[in-house]
Amino acid sequence: MKKTIMFMAVCATVALLSLPAFANRIQLQPDQPQEPCSLESKTALYKDFLANYKGDTAKAYEAAKKYVACPLDAADETEGKRVEYLKNWMGKYEKANRQPRLTLALTAKKYPDVISIGKDILNDEPENLTVLLALPYSGYAANNASYDTDNINWAKKSIQLIESGKAPDKWYPFESKDDALGWLNYIIATRMAKNSPAEAIPYFIKAASYESKIKKLPFLYYALGEAYEKGPFAKQSADYKTKYEGKDETPESKLALENINQIVDRMIDAYARAVALAGSDPQYKDIKAQALAGATDWYKFRHNKSDTGLNEMIASVLSKPLPPEPTPLTSLPTPPATPASGVGAATTGTSAPNGTPAKNTTTVPGTPAKNTAASATPKPTSPNKPKMRRAHAPR
Repeated sequence: MKKTIMFMAVCATVALLSLPAFANRIQLQPDQPQEPCSLESKTALYKDFLANYKGDTAKAYEAAKKYVACPLDAADETEGKRVEYLKNWMGKYEKANRQPRLTLALTAKKYPDVISIGKDILNDEPENLTVLLALPYSGYAANNASYDTDNINWAKKSIQLIESGKAPDKWYPFESKDDALGWLNYIIATRMAKNSPAEAIPYFIKAASYESKIKKLPFLYYALGEAYEKGPFAKQSADYKTKYEGKDETPESKLALENINQIVDRMIDAYARAVALAGSDPQYKDIKAQALAGATDWYKFRHNKSDTGLNEMIASVLSKPLPPEPTPLTSLPTPPATPASGVGAATTGTSAPNGTPAKNTTTVPGTPAKNTAASATPKPTSPNKPKMRRAHAPR
């Protein structure tokens, strides 16, 4: 019995001696990392919110955002009311601070954030031009095809408001009214060119009409040349092949070829401008090579397989205004005193023996040679250019 009592006394003594150590461990707990959604963490966040919501609202917002991100204890009625209050306060804060937040996101190049905030603002203010300028800029710079349709709509709405006389306090992220209009038209054109190159052409031409940075970039003119090539040229050359190639030459077939030649001339001009603007700048080396290949191929198509005069044309092309879209011809132009000959010339047939009608021997690129005369002349091929590098985002 004495031994039992002695043993219990020793155990009690050890327990008492261990209490200070246990207390020390308890005191050390606050210095250890806490779970972000523990009761202690949420209590601290709410205290932080209450201390700042009338002063440092940005700090209060961050505390509230962390609090409401935690799982809600549905059984705790007080907790539910607290979260509801915080969410209501956050909504008011976000609405009051949307414009500054959008500007910060734009400056930081956080383009998805710009688009998210901007859409919220447009829901309440559909004609907020400051936001409408930021959205297509960000959608284009983000290089995300999912924004394409919205980009077109935002840019068109911006242009409509500007042309009606509306102006923002600042033209940011553009430099001026003209710079904004140039880039907005270019953004529309590049988004349209993917699926509707013919519809993009007027916007490329319009973009080049403003004193904007884009006017002096070779990408604009290379893209314009491609839009002509993939849009009206592709359609009209396919129609020519179906209706006229290899058949007896008629006024209608001559007229069709003249309309194709008008488009080819626009393509040559656009590619030549891209070459001239690229100059010797190393950052434009690739685009220059692609544009020069296009200009050369199509120039030869229009000049009997010769590139004589092309260098001179490139050297002087920027001194001339950008030609408008060609108006479709409804009658043949008056032939020159000495008609041109060869591929791409207005006179497309060759005199056949015994007075028989001439044949349509011109082979439009992409169509097979059909007659002996056409086969004797190597068929010009469509420019085999590498895919165009994406243009620089506006800045």
